[in-house]
Amino acid sequence: MRGVVVVVAVMLGAASAARAADLPDLPILRGGFTDGLTTSRVNWEGFYVGGQAGYGSSDEKFSGTNANMLSALLDHNVIQQMQVSQWNLGLGGQSARSSAFGAFGGYNLQWDDVVLGIEASYMHGSFGGASHATKELVSGAALSDTFFHDVAVDSAASISISDMATFRGRAAYAWGCFLPYAFGGFALGNADISRSVVVHDAVSTTITGPFTSLGTLTATDAVHNHLIYGFTGGLGVDINLIGGLFMRAEWEYLRFTTSVDTSINTVRAGLGYKF
Repeated sequence: MRGVVVVVAVMLGAASAARAADLPDLPILRGGFTDGLTTSRVNWEGFYVGGQAGYGSSDEKFSGTNANMLSALLDHNVIQQMQVSQWNLGLGGQSARSSAFGAFGGYNLQWDDVVLGIEASYMHGSFGGASHATKELVSGAALSDTFFHDVAVDSAASISISDMATFRGRAAYAWGCFLPYAFGGFALGNADISRSVVVHDAVSTTITGPFTSLGTLTATDAVHNHLIYGFTGGLGVDINLIGGLFMRAEWEYLRFTTSVDTSINTVRAGLGYKF
């Protein structure tokens, strides 16, 4: 009887070992109950589009903006002897703030947690500024025409940027539902730019006057819907909400190299969908 019990026990043990060998190699058989079952990764690969709104500041450097206009205006004029063409016209820097809205779209490629992509972004707003200055000088001695000259220069410049589009490459790292990224590329803008210089000249036989006004010299240059270009760079983060829906927070810096040196900083929030 004891021998029969031993044989039955051996047969049951062999059957249990065979059944265990046929079970799939699940992580729960190798360690804790949740090992290997909680890992999830958001799929960021594919096309996406979205809308955005933001707020930012523009900084314009008007110094030197109208120097070439003044130099050409005074060509072959006697008051060049006062080196008016080399005057610092007094146009400085200006800053302004504006809100904006727009859209974005792009495509991502993903390798494990590394995400690379290309993107186009558009913003419509009203960025820019204006500057005006007047400088006046009386010649310390009579010029070659035997007169003392009282010369005043009125100078003005302005720029208004209504539309901005950037085309950029993105490098990102997927961290749970977060996708922090950095980007850089080139920028295009639509701008109205206006510049003007007016030279007032008056003469006298003495340095103390009275001075008699002569004709004014004027130069203007105004362009509308003018294409300007530059570069862009910035940082941001996309946050997956549910399915393909995600929200975005972003900071972008733009620099436009035009007749008026303009830098724009914006912070933005957006909502997008990845297909």
